[in-house]
Formats: sequence, C-alpha cells, structure tokens
Amino acid sequence: MWEVDKLTNMGFDNPLEYRAVVEPDDNGTVLVSFPDFPEAHTFGETREEALAHAADALATAIDGYIKSRRRLPAPSGGTGPRVIVPALTAAKMALHSKLLQQNVTKSELARRLQVHPPQVDRLLDVRHASRLDMLERAFQALGTRLVLAFRPVRARVRRGADTSGVHTRGAVLSSRHRPTSGALRHGMSARARGPRSPQHAAKRSARKK
Repeated sequence: MWEVDKLTNMGFDNPLEYRAVVEPDDNGTVLVSFPDFPEAHTFGETREEALAHAADALATAIDGYIKSRRRLPAPSGGTGPRVIVPALTAAKMALHSKLLQQNVTKSELARRLQVHPPQVDRLLDVRHASRLDMLERAFQALGTRLVLAFRPVRARVRRGADTSGVHTRGAVLSSRHRPTSGALRHGMSARARGPRSPQHAAKRSARKK
C-alpha cells in the first residue's frame, strides 16, 4: 500500500518518481513502459523521443487509477531512468489515497467543503490545473495538511533536452525555470535562481552599451 502520510507531507526535496524501462521494439522504434503501471506504454523513433512522451503516458495511467478509485502503486526500486511526477499531480494522488484510506467518497468531501461535486472531480483530475488553496482545504477537511518544500536543482539541463521531467543517471531533465506561481499552477517543479555574480552583471552592462 502507498505511504499516504508520507506523500501528504511530500515536498520538492523528495519528489515522487517512477522507474521507466526503455527497450527497442521489433519495428525499429523505442518502447517505454513502467513496472509499477503495466497500463502505461509509449514509444518514439529514438530513445530521447520515447522518454519525452513518458511523462504523458504516466499521467494518463495515474488519471485512470484515480477515476476508477484504484489504489496507486508505490514507486519500485531498480536502476534506469525515472520519471518525476509533477508536484500538483503528486498532491492529487495523495488526496486520492487519503480518500481511500478514510473511506470518504467524493460526494462526502464535497459536502465537507460546501462545494458542488464537479469541483471535487476537478480537484482529482490530473489534467486540471487546480488551485493550491482548494487542495489545502480538501486535505484539511480530511484532518491533515499539505506541506510543500523546495530545493535547488543541482544537475544541469542538457541543451536541447526534453522537458518531461526524466531522471537519467542522476541528471534531471526538467522544464526551464518559470516563476514559482506559474510552476505551482501547472504542477511543474520550480528551480530557485541564486543572485547573479558581479562578473555576470558587468558582462550584461557591457552588452547593453
């Protein structure tokens, strides 16, 4: 069973990620599958293209589990590339698991939040950019609290790399830096930017002249 209490306190310092298996197909394409989600498969003409599609395939599988009220599998161990679950999706997964753990229906959660049932459906829809304050209210209605933490991205992003949020040999292939508010709104991890060095500022000033 998934560690719900751990996930409801999950932050960016401990991202949720699932292992992907990359292997050649007999027609010349490259297949990607997930040991924890047998339903999730995708492919590409190259390894890079297949991994670029992996995040969407994983999100589709997660969405199917939530809609059918199935228990979500815990990430398994092993080596190989790992696909990071966006923070917003991970929060929805934790909410879904908390509902199952407490045997609370979506209609009951809607009653506690004093909202219409379709609003709860959207809170659990991984394709919907839910508001963070609504998710916080939902967790509070279940007697728990959603806590977020942040950490800088240590690995460099390769120029021209895909933005699927894939770990390959410890390197993070994530999307470019965006403002934190937008990152939370769309469920993407944000990378903190440190202060610019005096040398960098001098180069920028020289270019402007």
